[in-house]
Amino acid sequence: MEKIKIAVIGIGHDHAVFILNSLWKQNSIYDVAGIYIPREEEIKFANKLPSVANVPRLSLEQILNSPDIRAVAVECEEKQLTDYACAAAKRGKHIHLDKPGGPDPDRFEELVALCREKHLILHMGYMYRYNPEIQNLLRAVRAGELGAIISVEAQMSCLHTPQKRQWLGEYPGGMMYFLGCHLVDLIIQIQGEPRGVIQFNRCTGTDQVTAKDYAMAVFDYPGGVSILKSCANEIGGFARRQLVVTGTRKTVELKPLEMYEVLQEHYTQVTEYTKTVWNDMGFSRCSPKFDRYDSMMASFGEMVRGEKENPWNYDYELMVYHTLMKCCGREK
Repeated sequence: MEKIKIAVIGIGHDHAVFILNSLWKQNSIYDVAGIYIPREEEIKFANKLPSVANVPRLSLEQILNSPDIRAVAVECEEKQLTDYACAAAKRGKHIHLDKPGGPDPDRFEELVALCREKHLILHMGYMYRYNPEIQNLLRAVRAGELGAIISVEAQMSCLHTPQKRQWLGEYPGGMMYFLGCHLVDLIIQIQGEPRGVIQFNRCTGTDQVTAKDYAMAVFDYPGGVSILKSCANEIGGFARRQLVVTGTRKTVELKPLEMYEVLQEHYTQVTEYTKTVWNDMGFSRCSPKFDRYDSMMASFGEMVRGEKENPWNYDYELMVYHTLMKCCGREK
């Protein structure tokens, strides 16, 4: 099996080093040609440079002009995501683009149009898509095992530094854009496009932070409402990340959604409720440990080689993106 020659653009995204490590580790699938780091990221993210010290450096022109490089992983800071992705797509490169696709709706639409026209893979870096327990839950939902879905409750919070929380102000919706995007994706995978959304993005007002570091949205569906919450100023928030899907036959709770003791060895706690008695505590189990990025990038490789179709097609990605923008208070 011929390896896929791939290059990485940028180190500014929070997932950048993890994605690069996964590509490097999966050397039976990928031949990592090298990395291009924009000058501004060399300075702004100098703390990450030791993590990529052994990776060959390339110029952007070398990546774009090389016919041997079939794919790129775009891992720069969020502001430039679609700019670099569009440049690569114009040269016929398959795209792994980290979430959520940049803050400019017009540029994201341009990228999708380019990939559609050139029949390129557009693979978004929503890492929860590759959580094995979320995949099991989605299969159960689609098979009707939960019955009719009444609601989804999704939380993804953490405790960031004041500096990180203030940085959120550079993006529409703040925390909604940064991490709420994952929850938008999960709710839509389960219930489809909502009839409408109501957003409650706020600033918690501590530590002189003025950005919107608290995000909440309500999704309107015919049978009920679903909610998402993402707060960057929550003690214990990481351990309380959760996804709860309530159906007429069963309720499934994933909490913690992902936890780890060793980085990149995540696990998920699953509780299923099937009894109708008031004090049912459900049945709980813990998943085996997994690396969320390995399965993500292995799947991207299968798509590039034409061994599988991307289950998240162009129209789906546009739906998620535009719903997210509504949640961020930025409608076209």
